[in-house]
Order: sequence, then C-alpha cells, then structure tokens
Amino acid sequence: MQEAVIIKWLTLKSTIEYIGEWEALYNPDFNYTEFGTIKNSAGSNNFVLSVKNWIEATNAIGITAKAGRYGGTYAHKDIAFHFGMWISPKFQLLLVKEYQRLKEDENDRLKLEWNLQRTLAKVNYHIHTNAIKENLIPNEITKQQASFVYANEADLLNVALFGITAKEWRDNNADKNGNIRDYATLEQLVVLSNMESINALLIGQDLTQSDRLIQLNKVAITQMKSLTESNAMKKLK
Repeated sequence: MQEAVIIKWLTLKSTIEYIGEWEALYNPDFNYTEFGTIKNSAGSNNFVLSVKNWIEATNAIGITAKAGRYGGTYAHKDIAFHFGMWISPKFQLLLVKEYQRLKEDENDRLKLEWNLQRTLAKVNYHIHTNAIKENLIPNEITKQQASFVYANEADLLNVALFGITAKEWRDNNADKNGNIRDYATLEQLVVLSNMESINALLIGQDLTQSDRLIQLNKVAITQMKSLTESNAMKKLK
C-alpha cells in the first residue's frame, strides 16, 4: 500500500518538477535530459513512475529504494517534507505554523540583540565622551612635522588629522589589519572628506606643502572640536 501511494505521488507533474529541481541543485551527476523527458510525460493518464525507474533513468540521489527485510523507500528530508505535505494537509499546516514560529522567534532575538547593542553603544558613548574628546582633537603640528616632505597628499592629510603618516600607524599597529583610515571615527571621516576638498583649493593657490599642512591642521582641530560637540553627530552613532 505504501509503495502504491509513493508511485501515485511520483506520477504527479508537480512532484517530478520538485524533485527534479532538487536533484539539479544538489546532484552534479543528475541526468537532466532524462529528467526533461520524464517531466514532459508526467501527468498523462498512462504515466507511471516507480522510485527504481526514477533513479535508474536520472541517477537521482534524493530518493533511494532498498529491497529485503529492512528495505524500504527513503528520501532526503527536503523531499520527505514535500511528500508529507502532499499526503497530509494537517502536516503541511503544522509545518508552516512551525516555520512561522521559528521566524518570529528569530526576529524577536535579532531585535533584542539590536536593541541591546544600541543601548550598550549609547552607554559606552557617554562613558567615553571625555576621553574621546581628548584623543580625537588633533594636536597642533610641530615645526619638525611641518618641515618634512611627505611622499603623497594622503599622508599630508593623515598628519594634519591623525598626527602620523600611514606607515607610522602601521609600524605602531602591526597586530591590526587595514590602515589608519579603517579605524577612523565617524567625526574623523567627515573632517577628512572636508580636508580633501580644502587641500585641493590650497594646491590651486600654489601654497607650499608645509603651509598647507599647517592650515589643514588648523581646519582639523576646529572641525573636530565642533563635531564632538554636535548633537546631530551623536544621533548618527
């Protein structure tokens, strides 16, 4: 009786399409040509397909049939669920209900984690406010720093804002991946973007690199002081 039910299920065109697509996804040896022939025949009055015929024709692996005392028909859980939903509407409803419950639980957990992260971020922000202000505001450029010739404009901006070149940062942070700008704060990235535009204008005015560094450093100090006090920036964190 069980075999007859399975054969009836295999006769359906929707079943052939489902298990065929499953095999196409997971079985590199699946005979797609034979599958197409079977799919075209499925649904007709004289169409009959056994598990054995399906396996032999397509090299399918999703369903297996074993003879003997401990034999029977076995299927991957994806296909077994499909069979179960066909044979029992109640099973299908329970499966859908359980899926929805799991998704709701997952969404609740993700919301909780997200809210917890936001709360911790706000707490940490207030705890570290003073330290952040002290460490983020750039120091004034020294005469020695202003006298150096920097290999590229990127390092000029790095020194004006961070006080060190990219190489100096890497030497001091050998354990970290990326570069100095990957670890910049939101405020620093905003100021850096503004400084790039200002530097382009200063270059157009034919200012020396030393003079531009001093001016850019002043801009960095002024803007960082402003941004660390900005309520708008705090809302973005």
